[in-house]
Amino acid sequence: MRKQSSPITPVLNRLRRPLMLTWAGLIAERLVRAFWPFWSVLSASAAALMLGVQDILPINAALCLLLLCTFAMAAFAVRGLRRFHWPDQQEALNRLDGSMPGQPLRALKDRQAIGMDDPGSQALWAAHLRRMAERAAQSRAIKPNLRLSDRDPFGLRYVALLALITALLFGSVRHVSSVTQIAAIAGTPVDQSASWEGWIEPPRYTGLPSLYLNDQKGRIEVPEGSQITLRLYGKANAITVSETVSNRTEDQGINQSAAEQDFEIKTSGTLRIDGPDGQEWDILAIADLPPTVALVEVGATTTFDGQMTQPFRGQDDYGITDGRAMFRLDLNRIDRRYGLVPDPDAREEIVLDLPMPVTGGRIDFTENLIENLSEHPWAHLPVLLQFEVRDEAGQIGLSDQLSLSLPARRFFDPLAAAIIEQRRDLLWSRSNARRVSQLLRAISWKPETGLFRSETAYLRLRVILRRLEALARHDGITKEAQDEMAQALWDLAIILEDGDIGNALDRMRAAQERLSEAMKNGASDDEIAQLMQELRDATEDYLRQKSQQAQRQDDGNGDRQNAENAVRLTQEDLQAMMDRIQELMEEGRFAEAQQALEEFQELMENLRTAEGQGQQGGGEGQQAMEGLADTLREQQGLSDQAFRDLQEQFNPNTQSGQSQGNQGFSGGEGRGESHEGQSGGQGEGGQDGQRDSAQSDGSQSGGGQGNSAGSLAQQQDALRRELERQRNNLPGAGTEAGDQARGALDQAEQAMRDAENALREDNLAEAIDRQADAMEALRDGMRNLDQAMANEAQNPGGQGDALGQFGDQQSDPLGRTPGQGRQAGTQDNLLQGEDTYRRARELLDEIRRRSGEGVRPNVERDYLKRLLDRF
Repeated sequence: MRKQSSPITPVLNRLRRPLMLTWAGLIAERLVRAFWPFWSVLSASAAALMLGVQDILPINAALCLLLLCTFAMAAFAVRGLRRFHWPDQQEALNRLDGSMPGQPLRALKDRQAIGMDDPGSQALWAAHLRRMAERAAQSRAIKPNLRLSDRDPFGLRYVALLALITALLFGSVRHVSSVTQIAAIAGTPVDQSASWEGWIEPPRYTGLPSLYLNDQKGRIEVPEGSQITLRLYGKANAITVSETVSNRTEDQGINQSAAEQDFEIKTSGTLRIDGPDGQEWDILAIADLPPTVALVEVGATTTFDGQMTQPFRGQDDYGITDGRAMFRLDLNRIDRRYGLVPDPDAREEIVLDLPMPVTGGRIDFTENLIENLSEHPWAHLPVLLQFEVRDEAGQIGLSDQLSLSLPARRFFDPLAAAIIEQRRDLLWSRSNARRVSQLLRAISWKPETGLFRSETAYLRLRVILRRLEALARHDGITKEAQDEMAQALWDLAIILEDGDIGNALDRMRAAQERLSEAMKNGASDDEIAQLMQELRDATEDYLRQKSQQAQRQDDGNGDRQNAENAVRLTQEDLQAMMDRIQELMEEGRFAEAQQALEEFQELMENLRTAEGQGQQGGGEGQQAMEGLADTLREQQGLSDQAFRDLQEQFNPNTQSGQSQGNQGFSGGEGRGESHEGQSGGQGEGGQDGQRDSAQSDGSQSGGGQGNSAGSLAQQQDALRRELERQRNNLPGAGTEAGDQARGALDQAEQAMRDAENALREDNLAEAIDRQADAMEALRDGMRNLDQAMANEAQNPGGQGDALGQFGDQQSDPLGRTPGQGRQAGTQDNLLQGEDTYRRARELLDEIRRRSGEGVRPNVERDYLKRLLDRF
């Protein structure tokens, strides 16, 4: 038989590097598995030594722990040596071969057993060897399996490693030398000589480093409260310590020889260690001074809305931790008159947290206290302001007391200012509730035109008054009720001050009044500048709208250019006047500025009067606006009467709606008068006598007899029917603004219907709320109608004119003349007689009856249902 050559030798030569790496991995794997307990105990012991655990524990315990660790390391080392087996090359080869499919290295060692003389068999064998050699050439080194989770399920090796890393970062190798001292104390012949070691640790909040006494010479400056730690090694009494810094005993300079000593530096003095390598130090204890804080006058401001800014400066040796601002009421400086006569209710002082720097140090800094205390009961009253800061040591620093009036928002509207004053009196003492209610009633009695910006503001005041009187009558002014009423008064004052103004002219006039009040009351420059800018903005808005109105009324023959020139000239003149007013105020010439402002107001009133005269005449839209205005006034009168009836429920002794002189909004004595004083709830300009008849149910009540809820419900129903008639005849159909006006009147009609139902159920509070909703919807409808009229004036050649004028149309087949412009239907009065509403209801009832009869044809029933859907 012919001898076969082995092809594995060249393959092994090529696999030398993967084979060596695999062999090294086997060594690492067996070392880790055999010695992991040893190096875990070694790491934990080293970490404990570098962290100084032996210095903390008693000497006997430290010695026992040291011996235990030494014994454990020796035991685990012997165990590891027994289990460790050095791998040979064949084991590495087997691991490498086992990682490949088919074990190519073992296959290359095989010999052909049969068919060696057969050329085909030899060729097949050679191909097999080549394939195995190619597969073996692609082998890679095998990574060692270092996982020990089956041997160390609790991960103790990681705990030891983490402790070692922590000791390397935060410990010191010098602590390891103390092991020799433990051995000396235990009687081992390591070191029999006496020695010592010491540290000074300043308080942590100072941020100063610890001092190693063995390296210090001469004089040492440290903060008070620093801790001195001494360790004495060697024979007893071989080293003694004397010090005068801790005041531990009455005798200064006491000699102590305890092995462990810890004491605090409380005063300056000396520290001396007598014995081998003894030293002496002069200890200078640096006192930790209390922090200081001071108010800075530069930059202290109060904005227009009452937001105060008070700068302050804080200083401390090592940094301020927190602080607060305290406002205390200064009763000695308060003018105890009017609502401030009673003793004030007990209130805690105002305490605000001081802002601290977010970045940078807190040793010396300047910050601003920003707060708005406008709603506090002490607003504008004399207070004492004092700042307090605290450091880490708990020491407190106080600023000088500053006497000032508590910064808050100022109100320039006279009515708003009066309400805020009554709010202050109510918060001053709950005993002022009756006095405040009387003053509020006096304010709301027969108010002048324009005193209240809107009926809503007046109604809010009356609701507050009603609630306050009920509480005062039953002695129910609790702390919660006091705060509730104060919040309601604050909200009302904000509405009166800022206003709910719907047009530019009213905004401009309000801005003029506020600026005039500010100059009279000696407002600050910032407040006057802001009010002046508000006047400029309102004036520009008014002139812009006036220019747009002039363009809408242009007849196309050149009047637009004349109107634009007039507006431009007026705007330039007004801007010049406002510049002059601001210049006079900046120069401190307030009397001249006030006179210039009055001239400005007179000029604007003349422009408004001239504009009103140029727009007289009106037409169908103007008549509709006047009718809706009358309806709004009548609704206001009904709401006033309902409110007086509600008052009588709380105070049944009053007559004719009067209570301590109260006569309602316009001074009527329970007669349901309108907002403008029209008697009987009848508005002017009623058409065809319908408005007179609408109020006939309740017009006879007067003098000392208030209207009943049923009578008010009838009047409310009549007023709703009148509004329905006005809505059906409203111009501007087909336009967006006109449809919005009709939608708003639909909402007003529904609100009136709800108010009527509430009156029939004698629920006056609910009725007043629904009547307020009806009035608000009426105002929306009037604004939308005004917009529709303006759009129609801007586009006179629209669809409405294409229908022609009334009188130019032919009659319909029934002999009726179609309506004018966009109006649908006829202008003929189809309903004769006085009781037209009763007749209309009878017709609707008849239509409903016929639509429910099943014997009638479907076509007729569908027609009747469409009629019902329409009406």
